Amino acid sequence: MTRADVRTEIEAGRWMRRGRHTVQIGTGDLSPEATLWQAVWESGSGAILDGVSALLVCGLTGFTPRSVDVAMPDRNRRHRLHGVRLHRRRRLGPVARTGIPRASPEHAALRAAQWAVSDRQALLILCLVVQQRIVHPDRLWASRTELTPTRRRDLLLSALQDICAGARALSELDFAALLRERGLPEPSRQVVRELSNGRVYLDVRWDDLGLVVEIDGGHHAMAVMPVDDALRQNDVVLTGETVLRIPILGLRLQPGRFMDQVERGLHMMRQRAGRRMAG
Repeated sequence: MTRADVRTEIEAGRWMRRGRHTVQIGTGDLSPEATLWQAVWESGSGAILDGVSALLVCGLTGFTPRSVDVAMPDRNRRHRLHGVRLHRRRRLGPVARTGIPRASPEHAALRAAQWAVSDRQALLILCLVVQQRIVHPDRLWASRTELTPTRRRDLLLSALQDICAGARALSELDFAALLRERGLPEPSRQVVRELSNGRVYLDVRWDDLGLVVEIDGGHHAMAVMPVDDALRQNDVVLTGETVLRIPILGLRLQPGRFMDQVERGLHMMRQRAGRRMAG
């Protein structure tokens, strides 16, 4: 089509101009995908999606950003666009060219965490990308050197260590921090066990002591989940493990009392192990 053809359609009201380089075929609101394409085309030469916006293209769910994150080479001419947060970078890093141009998932995740509005939101993003299998933990951990020196860098490095070791939710990160505050030993996380009802994942386990801690999110109180949890816990206990349960609400309201129980449980299991060795 020629420029005159496009101009004719726009003047007839069948198409709409959406910036310097974008024309909408039809009228009405842009779809979410079209909005991302517009952000890339209109921001300037070399622009790509980055941060949460790049992760959305990779399939991220459960997170709604306030704006579209776009990165571009710092020497290129830029154009401001409503609803777009523009980041100028000396080096864009690996870029996916299939579909909408965007940063690689692991780099996008780290930048999204650094650009988040709060520490809590930053940790949520890192948990989601691993939990939803958008980024493999090994790739995320290997990319940690890309974190730029900011006030949040140490927090993110600490969180990445936990997430890549098995923590998959904010509650598990909170629990890891509480363990460190008390100087308690590091457990294994997301331990796979084969039980009578199939394969299960245990949130936290001290392998040498046989102590398990399950951290229950709000969904554990819904529908038949309490029944499933009871069957799962009984199966674990019948294999000789000791199981402590901590509801997420309890971790928020009574962290001290629950951590006291964990500390007592570790002490008790050490004593039990000592008696077995002595006998």
